Amino acid sequence: MAKLLLHTCCGPCSTVPVPALREEGFDVMGYFYNPNIHPYTEYKKRLEALQDYARQQDLQIIGAADYDPVEYFHHVTFREQKRCQLCYQLRLHQTARIARSGKFDYFSTTLLVSPFQKHDQIKEAGEIAAQKYGVPFLYRDFRDQYKETVSRSKEAGLYRQQYCGCLYSEQERYTSHRTKRY
Repeated sequence: MAKLLLHTCCGPCSTVPVPALREEGFDVMGYFYNPNIHPYTEYKKRLEALQDYARQQDLQIIGAADYDPVEYFHHVTFREQKRCQLCYQLRLHQTARIARSGKFDYFSTTLLVSPFQKHDQIKEAGEIAAQKYGVPFLYRDFRDQYKETVSRSKEAGLYRQQYCGCLYSEQERYTSHRTKRY
């Protein structure tokens, strides 16, 4: 059985990829590395939701539970227009590095379930990380099952976030709403 390290952004987004990848025959292990999430209270809620889901699904999760957004801000400051691309690169390169050191056969990400994420940039970041670290990136487009993540996460009683996670996306969810009123 091929070992797959799955970058996990949260519990709800894991509810489709984890069982689907297991059905494909992968031995899936989750990896929580999300220095982009802001503020700390949001980070903690997402981590706890993932841990709840992992317990329900007997999914082993690795990754630092320490909150440290400094590396994320170093990557995106003064390059905010490219922040999503830079964030994908940061998280997927770290995932590939851990996959190599843990002797995983593949790595992937739960970000691929969201229709709000930029799949072309995720795929590109994954493929570049795969070349650099010598572990293949497994691309699967799970967007057509996004609504299923909503129902599964509600059934499991998981916290569902209202924005991507970074400070900028949190700001946009308020300012874009206000802007649309005028």
